[in-house]
Amino acid sequence: MERWDIYTADREKTGRTWPRGTELKDGDYRLAVHVCLFNEQGQMLIQQRQPFKEGWSNMWDLSVGGSATTGDTSQTAAERELFEELGLSLSFAGRRPQLTVPFEDGFDDYYLTETDVDLTTLTLQEEEVQAVKWATEDDIIAGIREGTFISYHEPLIRLLFILRHQYGAHQK
Repeated sequence: MERWDIYTADREKTGRTWPRGTELKDGDYRLAVHVCLFNEQGQMLIQQRQPFKEGWSNMWDLSVGGSATTGDTSQTAAERELFEELGLSLSFAGRRPQLTVPFEDGFDDYYLTETDVDLTTLTLQEEEVQAVKWATEDDIIAGIREGTFISYHEPLIRLLFILRHQYGAHQK
């Protein structure tokens, strides 16, 4: 059974762990990560979830996402999820996420990276991913509106495309 490290609201590990799939106690938080891969044309690699995958079955999603497991740092969780879901090895050592979005019971770190990946060379995780493709910002927004893409806030999608080459909120 997968276990998560438990964090405080200040994002400090408590030394306790929690089994995946059970509700966290009030004041306990977990860490999640997303990796968004972009190509030189400014498109994001998106994945379609398996029809039998619990939660958002058959829907399109960002490149990679998942929960950090016990012992993971944000960076190692990003590396692991990327390899598990797409069979792609990239190092995130020494990298910070471009964006962290708090959610009800945790923190979600977003890593944005440009890499021209040949989609035919990826090894899709059978349990989670049925297809991948490159998509523009407008394609993703249209998918959200049509109900074929997970219902992220549209401004978040726009921000991911804006921040893909930089850190910080100031325009370059």
